[in-house]
Amino acid sequence: MTDPQAIQPSALDQLPDRDPEETAEWQASLDAVAREAGPHRAAYLMRRTLERAEADGIALPKLLETDYVNTIPTAAETAVPGDEEMERKITAWNRWNAAAMVTRGSKHGVGGHIATFASAAWLYETGFNHFFKGKEGDGSGDQLYIQGHASPGIYARAFLDGRLTEAHLDNFRQEAGGNGLPSYPHPRRLPWLWEFPTVSMGLGPLSAIYQARFNRYLTARGIKDVSASHVWAFLGDGEMDEPESTAALALASREGLDNLTFVINCNLQRLDGPVRANFKIVQELEAQFRGAGWNVVKTLWGTAWDELFQLDTTGALVRRLREVPDAQVQTYQTRDAAYIRADFFGKDPALAEMAKLLSDDKILECFHLSRGGHEARKVYAAYKAAVEFKGAPTVILAQTVKGHTLGEGFASKNANHQMKKLTVDEFKAMRELLELPIPDSAFVDGVVPYGHPGADSPEVRYLQERRAALGGPAPARRTHALAPLPTPADKAFASFDKGSGSQNVATTMAFVRLVKDLVRDKETGKRWVPIVPDEARTFGMESLFPSLGIYSPKGQTYEPVDRDQLMYYKEAKNGQILNEGITEAGSMADFIAASTAYATHGEAMIPFYIFYSMFGWQRTADQMWQLGDQLGRGFLVGATAGRTTLTGEGLQHADGHSPVIAATNPAALSYDPAFAYEIATIVKDGLRRMYGEALPGEDPNVFYYLTVYNEPLPQPAKPAGLGIDEGIVKGLYRFNTAESAGLSLPANAPRLQLLGSGTAIHWALKAQRLLAEEWGVAADVWSATSWTQLRRDALEADAALLRGEERVPYVRQALQGADGPVLAVSDYMRQVPDQIAQWVEQDWSSLGADGFGLSDTRDAARRHFGVDAESIVVAALAQLAKRGEVKATAVKEAREKYGL
Repeated sequence: MTDPQAIQPSALDQLPDRDPEETAEWQASLDAVAREAGPHRAAYLMRRTLERAEADGIALPKLLETDYVNTIPTAAETAVPGDEEMERKITAWNRWNAAAMVTRGSKHGVGGHIATFASAAWLYETGFNHFFKGKEGDGSGDQLYIQGHASPGIYARAFLDGRLTEAHLDNFRQEAGGNGLPSYPHPRRLPWLWEFPTVSMGLGPLSAIYQARFNRYLTARGIKDVSASHVWAFLGDGEMDEPESTAALALASREGLDNLTFVINCNLQRLDGPVRANFKIVQELEAQFRGAGWNVVKTLWGTAWDELFQLDTTGALVRRLREVPDAQVQTYQTRDAAYIRADFFGKDPALAEMAKLLSDDKILECFHLSRGGHEARKVYAAYKAAVEFKGAPTVILAQTVKGHTLGEGFASKNANHQMKKLTVDEFKAMRELLELPIPDSAFVDGVVPYGHPGADSPEVRYLQERRAALGGPAPARRTHALAPLPTPADKAFASFDKGSGSQNVATTMAFVRLVKDLVRDKETGKRWVPIVPDEARTFGMESLFPSLGIYSPKGQTYEPVDRDQLMYYKEAKNGQILNEGITEAGSMADFIAASTAYATHGEAMIPFYIFYSMFGWQRTADQMWQLGDQLGRGFLVGATAGRTTLTGEGLQHADGHSPVIAATNPAALSYDPAFAYEIATIVKDGLRRMYGEALPGEDPNVFYYLTVYNEPLPQPAKPAGLGIDEGIVKGLYRFNTAESAGLSLPANAPRLQLLGSGTAIHWALKAQRLLAEEWGVAADVWSATSWTQLRRDALEADAALLRGEERVPYVRQALQGADGPVLAVSDYMRQVPDQIAQWVEQDWSSLGADGFGLSDTRDAARRHFGVDAESIVVAALAQLAKRGEVKATAVKEAREKYGL
């Protein structure tokens, strides 16, 4: 009898029943089936009815889980169009060489991973032989996000087709001497092969979604038609626990990205053990992806299981497969037939009867070997279904055995992710299993040999013919010989040189105004990609909405509430702005796709991503490393920057450390400009370096990080004189002297140098005046636009000295002859300016906003951290007092005078 407490109200209960009698008949029929044939039969009929409703387009909630069987039945599979035996041989060579490479490398202690590619070999080989389009055909080819731990298998294939040599393989994970191979897909280390760095788990799937989306963006905007490109992301089932892995699933389905396929290698193991020991990861992922609107294809069982399913006339086998937890499936992989008969089949009388019809060999074949992800025919059917499906992205859940073909010591063992080598005997057993013609004599001194059938062998010819038919080698990265982008009209930059006069302007507004001018440029304006995570109005960018439009694949299907206003919210199919909603991770993925379009698609795009500085590097620094590894170019803009410029926002919004994090990234050129003209100069030079004519020795594969502030302040005119632009770009120049500032000073006044960056320079200028007017001290003020660039230049100078080259760091050159001590101040932790302390010849001290932020007025916050003008004065007097250049009592007097 049904428990009334189990009956939950539904939205349908609120609808009038136009035919209660018919409804009662349906319910009675269901009750009768459950009573006469059992609840399993009733559930079966309901599932099939719901599936039919879904297929007929009847508006019902979708089933989130299907049975634990293949989505594509054997009868619906098509033959693989090619020579399956030849492809088996090719895969065997690749399996061997992948394992040999890692084993040989283990002798040098460099390690590597064997088991992942062993499980996924057919997932890659089927794609390479039949689906993955190369870059030598029309368009841009496909984009392949290779699972990082499978890289040995990709190297093995490149070795087979002649793109790598034995010397390369022997230098796996040994790059220092040249001719080496990076551990994982690292484009910066192997830029002709790898396109996308993926081994920081979770970033691959996120980036793949936004890459597929950016492909649509390029096509919609008329930059380049890349509609033929397909994005393939190869992922591990354990990797799907990373929040980034599933963060953008709804975006992919919402925008109908049918140019995207996830292939999740469900070997049921993560690094330490089962992914879902007491549950079923495949079913969990199916529900998650189906719920997000994806097309799901499950490829779980190989052809050996066909006989078992045919014998399953009661549905007992399907029910048992659905209930067995993943960890037990792994156990079956390592146990004998008697154990499987007792534990798997013995739980149900119908299964026990079925098992009597099966030989031990048949049971072991099914439970030890036969997985859908290990059969080319099954994988081909899944891939074909994926590329033919329209209207939504597809995820393929392919079940495999981790360590497949590596022997009993590897297959399904919990520790196999950390196992780095096979013994000679294990290799010989593997040789027999793979049917490879490698003689015992090839094992010299216990060293496993590489295997190759010969450059003119049928296997290599077949492999190369298949790749030629698909458009050339893959994976492959191509840096196109692009003409430098023309420099925008100088007027856009020069307009900032005269300053803002009596008007107070925040540097955030200055940057936005510069961008407005640059996107109007006839030559390069269309190549700008503005990216913002739902903060455009905060940064004063709403005026770009009607002029550039916000990209949406559906355009604007509604009338915006502010349509009668000048700056209304405009979405468009060819919109230029990527307004991502509240997702810094998604915005960074956008930026990475746009910043590498010069290589992926042969189209130079200029992305700028503007964000709350506190929630940029702190939240997505791992993606910044991915960006640097992928050789991305563009402008990251940390707006509302600094620890004391955000009135009232408090601890979590106060950024005192983003330049510290940025300084750790070798590809990031980090700047903290104080004035509008500095921003213009930096952006102009960045466009030249990244998109125009880089100077000898300059790497164009960098990205810029600029901090800008929301505090409206006077923007001075650019100082006259030589070397100002050079100083802005290199990181330091003298903004003024006490004399050029028009200050009245006594003869032989004590002097010091005030170095400030960002908004702090305004406190330094006020301190300069107070020091002169109230203490008779002369201070020169310097704008330190980039502490990090100064440090890097100094480090390069130190390295040059070790090579016997004489080179003076720029910071020392700039400050040469400057009288007095140096006092540096910024709106960040003291370690930001302290980066350059060891290269400054003068006495050094610094002030900064260390500790947690707080909510208060700007003045109160600066007094709290001791970085306001009065605090600078006291610190300056203390330095001079140590040198005996002012009276020691002056420091105490100043503290009391200013209430410190």
